[in-house]
Amino acid sequence: MTAGSATGSTLSRMNRPESASQAGVDPRAVALTRMKWLAAALLVAALAGLALAVWQGGQGAWGWLQAFCEASAIGAIADWFAVVALFRHPLGLPLPHTAIIPRGKARVADGLASFVRDHFLEPQALVAKLGVFDPAARLADWLAEPARVREWVDQGRRWASKAVGLFDDDRMRRATLELVIAQARRWNSAATAAEVLTMLTQGGRHHELLDAGLQKVAGFLAEDEVKARVSALMVRHARKEWPKVVGMVELVTPVARMADGLAGKLSASVLGELRDVLAQPEHPVRLRYEQWLAEFIERLRHDEGLAAAFERVKERMISDPAVLEYAGSVWNDLKRLLQADLADESSTLGDHIAQAILDVGDRLRHDTGLRAALNEHLLSAAGQLATTLRVGVTSHIAQTIKDWDDRQLVDELELSVGKDLQYIRINGAVVGGVAGLALHALRLALH
Repeated sequence: MTAGSATGSTLSRMNRPESASQAGVDPRAVALTRMKWLAAALLVAALAGLALAVWQGGQGAWGWLQAFCEASAIGAIADWFAVVALFRHPLGLPLPHTAIIPRGKARVADGLASFVRDHFLEPQALVAKLGVFDPAARLADWLAEPARVREWVDQGRRWASKAVGLFDDDRMRRATLELVIAQARRWNSAATAAEVLTMLTQGGRHHELLDAGLQKVAGFLAEDEVKARVSALMVRHARKEWPKVVGMVELVTPVARMADGLAGKLSASVLGELRDVLAQPEHPVRLRYEQWLAEFIERLRHDEGLAAAFERVKERMISDPAVLEYAGSVWNDLKRLLQADLADESSTLGDHIAQAILDVGDRLRHDTGLRAALNEHLLSAAGQLATTLRVGVTSHIAQTIKDWDDRQLVDELELSVGKDLQYIRINGAVVGGVAGLALHALRLALH
């Protein structure tokens, strides 16, 4: 197990102190106790061997045993002190530089938080690692796999079917309707209309709309069918309003022919005027159109009477029983269609979504420019997110560690690494004994 995974599991257990009691006896505690007894047994054995060698006079072979046991006991005691000093005061004595972990908890918390901040949330390093990862290419591989996409779509289809099915409950429908109506009543429709019109008029978009409308009107007036209908309307109106005059004119020339000519001239005149409006940016019609829009937007923002009229129309729409009944019937029909389609394994909607996802994946796999653009945006977003999270995550890590109970922190860390630390005591006893033999040999040689 790596240090990171051990620390992660330790922190997880510290946030769930009840886990040990739920699982019974913690096997880590059993292993730790066994290693402590082993290390203590070596110390007792070294002290017993030292006492025996001294009692025998410490000469000859007993001298070698005395040297080994003496150094082994010293090493075991020193390493016991070092290991215990990490977690608590040895023998309860408040000696300097002991109980290092609980006393230095704040420093450890700040150091760990700074380490995470500088090595995991440093924007440039994170972006560099993600750049090597090439997220767009990996996303393309994921999206271009038909079986995986089908599984996603089927899962999403089941979720969507359950979500739509929620509205079969009258309580859910009633609560949703009340929520929508409440939100609609809080909505300032006049201000929204003003913002929409402001957006539509930016950059001369409203003139483009005017040009498109005028071109449609011009094309309509230029049609022979329209001219014929205008001519027929003129003749019918003239016969109704001035029957005697029409009768006299009929003696000279057919009224229908005169109407046809008049309709053609009227069409040509209107078309000429429309061409002038389209060709002249400063045409009076354009200027009046510009002024009317500006005034209307200003009225939407500040005219209380106009805003009240908008509110009255909105209130009629959300409270009129006929409107509500019509919206309810449309929703019921749509819901039935959705439920029937989503419940079908060969869902048309699901097939379209799956094909769209596959098309996106295929496009990403073959379009290097699109992958480069997507990577650029993803890396930029990751860098901004890391910058935003750095301070908050750093503070959260540091404060979380500082809030841990000292006893709980020590117990959990000792259970996680204490077994390995006992090997330090065992090694101290063994290495100390070997060093004692070496020093005894050197003393004999020098003597």
